[in-house]
Amino acid sequence: MALTGKLTKKLVENLGAGRHGDGGGLYLVVDPSGARRWIVRVTVKGQKNRLGAPLRTDFGLGGADVVTLNQARERALEYRRMAKQGLNPRFNAAREIPTFAEIAQQVHIDRMPTWKNAKHGQQWINTLRDYAFHKIGRMPVDSIEQPEVLMCLSPIWTEKHETARRLAQRIKIVLDVAKSKGFRSGENPVTAIHDAQVLPKVKAKPKHHKAMHWQAVPAFYADLQARDAMAAKALMFTCLTGSRTGEVLGMQWGELDFEARLWSCPADRMKGGVEHRVPLTDEMQAILEPLRAMQSDYVFEGQKRHKPLSNMAMLMLLRRMKVEGVTVHGFRSTFRDWAAEVANAPREVAEMSLAHKVGSDVERAYARSDLLERRRALITAWSNYVTGHNSDVIDLAQARFQAEN
Repeated sequence: MALTGKLTKKLVENLGAGRHGDGGGLYLVVDPSGARRWIVRVTVKGQKNRLGAPLRTDFGLGGADVVTLNQARERALEYRRMAKQGLNPRFNAAREIPTFAEIAQQVHIDRMPTWKNAKHGQQWINTLRDYAFHKIGRMPVDSIEQPEVLMCLSPIWTEKHETARRLAQRIKIVLDVAKSKGFRSGENPVTAIHDAQVLPKVKAKPKHHKAMHWQAVPAFYADLQARDAMAAKALMFTCLTGSRTGEVLGMQWGELDFEARLWSCPADRMKGGVEHRVPLTDEMQAILEPLRAMQSDYVFEGQKRHKPLSNMAMLMLLRRMKVEGVTVHGFRSTFRDWAAEVANAPREVAEMSLAHKVGSDVERAYARSDLLERRRALITAWSNYVTGHNSDVIDLAQARFQAEN
């Protein structure tokens, strides 16, 4: 049987600032800001306050935007029953269920030591903030089911599919943690949505970074060699190694072993979370050696002392050189194309040179070698090609490029 009182749903939504009684000790409190919340006043049988009077206490029942009128009446009735039996609701009521946002924030804090870096940790919570908190953030975590999850995912499922996929994973984690703490029960709604294939299948569109034809790289590299800017040095090194922008710009002198002719990029700076060894060629070392004199913490120092170049420095250099339709990351694709079309490099050697994972988890468990010496031979051949030290190959490549264009 439904509980009744003086208030209605329409009044709850429209009453002005003040304290509005529903009956039975239940009140709707509307702040001057417009925020609305429920409280219930009860008198605990047989208990006295410090002055010896009957113990009368107010309890908050939650915001009116989250707790409905009927839910507030049911909770108020539960509190009055406990008070009538001489039980103080403060110590005997079912514990307060936290909101989705509260659990999410706690998960974020608890997992801070495990984030790959601070930026990754911030991206994790930002996704929830941007696409979930304004819809379900203030809801008790035990009241979130499939409709609420779909309310977050559906608007971006096709247009921003990768973001939506990550959002689903993060909502699932928050709800799983809530269940482990006893705030939820039953199946995770994200799992149910996935298993039932409620959302349409979205064919992933591969994102290709705009890359320079490998035939054009020697002439481009010669232009870079004529420039003194630090961005030019960094871009030369990036072209030769096929490394990612962040890996090159974050490089510090302690990662380099000139005697062993190796650059060891630590795991915490690698996308795959595994240390990557890059063979150093004569040309690479020729770029690095003069920079030692700067005695900077970073190999490619930016405008601020002991700080690396900006992530945009190399891209802006490309723009100043009027090199259109090419990205810095695209030079990885350029190297990969050359390795396949010219060097005929085995797939695993070429992929490992780019720090890509090769094979299944089982295969990688048995393949302990990173093929360093085979990769050294490949990267040396690429370096010789780029710098013009292998004229026969360059002439052949240029002839093919001109024939194709």
